[in-house]
Amino acid sequence: MFESLFLSHSATQAVVIVSLICAVGLIFGKVKVLGVSLGVTFVFFAGIVAGHFGVTIDERMLLFAENFGLILFVYSLGVQVGPGFMSSFRSGGVQLNMLGIAVILIGTAMAVAMSYGFGVPLPEMMGVLSGATTNTPALGASQQTLSQLGLPTAAPALSCAVTYPLGVVGVILAIILMNKFFVRQSDIAAPNEEHVGNTFLATLRVQNPGVFGRDMHKVAELVHVPFVISRLWRDGKVILPSNDTVLLEGDRVLVVTARKDIDTIEAMIGLRESIDWNSDKVDWNALDSQLVSRQIIITRPEINGKRLGALRLRNSYGINITRIYRSGVSLLATPDLTLQMGDCVVVVGGERAVLKVEKVLGNAQKELNEPNLTSIYIGIVLGLILGAVPLTLPGISAPVKLGLAGGPIIVGILIGTYGPRLHLITYATRSANLMLRGFGLSLYLACLGLSSGGDFFETAISPAGLIWVGLGFLITVVPVLIVGLAAMRISKVDFGSACGMLCGSMANPMALNYANDIISGEHASVAYATVYPLSMFLRVVIAQVVLMALM
Repeated sequence: MFESLFLSHSATQAVVIVSLICAVGLIFGKVKVLGVSLGVTFVFFAGIVAGHFGVTIDERMLLFAENFGLILFVYSLGVQVGPGFMSSFRSGGVQLNMLGIAVILIGTAMAVAMSYGFGVPLPEMMGVLSGATTNTPALGASQQTLSQLGLPTAAPALSCAVTYPLGVVGVILAIILMNKFFVRQSDIAAPNEEHVGNTFLATLRVQNPGVFGRDMHKVAELVHVPFVISRLWRDGKVILPSNDTVLLEGDRVLVVTARKDIDTIEAMIGLRESIDWNSDKVDWNALDSQLVSRQIIITRPEINGKRLGALRLRNSYGINITRIYRSGVSLLATPDLTLQMGDCVVVVGGERAVLKVEKVLGNAQKELNEPNLTSIYIGIVLGLILGAVPLTLPGISAPVKLGLAGGPIIVGILIGTYGPRLHLITYATRSANLMLRGFGLSLYLACLGLSSGGDFFETAISPAGLIWVGLGFLITVVPVLIVGLAAMRISKVDFGSACGMLCGSMANPMALNYANDIISGEHASVAYATVYPLSMFLRVVIAQVVLMALM
């Protein structure tokens, strides 16, 4: 029985070995040395040790588990950050991608220079570059190019395997160094800073004669920026405004808008009062006795993908919807906003009206706990199809593919962003998403370490191996530190987003996981997903261009 479970190649033996490697790695990953623990990344080293001592599983099962784990991780990450991806890309995505490209260009230039300076053949150096940047698609592209040139392909694979572990650890060490010595308090974004621009509440006193006697619909046309008026106070009484409500001199209105637009609205309506309505400690139900404010969660599938204005809730029930919370992001409740399962809607109105709206939207927490597996499997299939599409570029003889990692993360982002418009239910609780991500990443790392462990130590301590390891470590750490510091000091990028950008440009999900452990919020994950697709694609292309141009 012992032999069948641990030694003889079988499906059961593969599950037992991979599970043990994951368990041991996760246990020791919690151990802190000098206040630092590697977390799930330690699974990779547990796999290397197991492989070094001769532990093996069936090669096809190893390849399947490694690829499936990577696919699960990147797809789940894409779905999670999808809702905030587009707004992030518009506000800072171009800047983050430019910084990511700087990491790639610096590392590539270092690799070419070191190839000539240290006499390392260029094919081996491309393997070192692929390992140092933990980018196996770039390795595959290099080998394919060498094959087309009629040259051996074994050297890049070996140099990549030797430099890969320090490629993983190097980014984490660089993040640790930045955090310990270079990060200032101003580099740390406030917990919800990325959401400040989405909604802002303020009380305005109507003083502009240009809006006296005009209804809310006409005022909205004059202002030209989106806003919602949640409450209106007149003669000591509170009014729930509608499109037909007329503004009078001296009215006080509670406006919900984007922070960047509040000055425009103030100029059009009247002076802003000093009351701070943006604190989490505001008790809205104690504000006035005639209206209640309640958070209602959308759980009815037929609401998924519909525009807020199409529901006609204000006209039908006499309520106002002021804000919508999605994945921790506060969104302005404009009529054209597409609703999703799991959205938390802030409804203001009379008690009986709010109860009726609650029945329309669902508010059944139990339904959200049911996993929507269909969208996950559909997304994975679409991601693999996209990753397999060959892309022909001018001057490149071999077609370029996004691969197993690039395709799923792009489809995950698209489904997370646009799936509800197609009435595809993509909602998953945060704990369920983190479970998928953690399971996929640990599975990938265990198999990757197991496949690299056999010849790792022997090659690493050889003269050629030591040179590879040293050069690879420099290619990993130097660009990360240079661009990381430039991002925070020159581009004023917060530490979390800088870490995510660096991890994405280095194709390093293990370092991203470490960054998420030490930095609160989704800054790192969103930045990672913002730069990863382009960075991964460029690394694959550059590996082929360098070999064809310089060989």
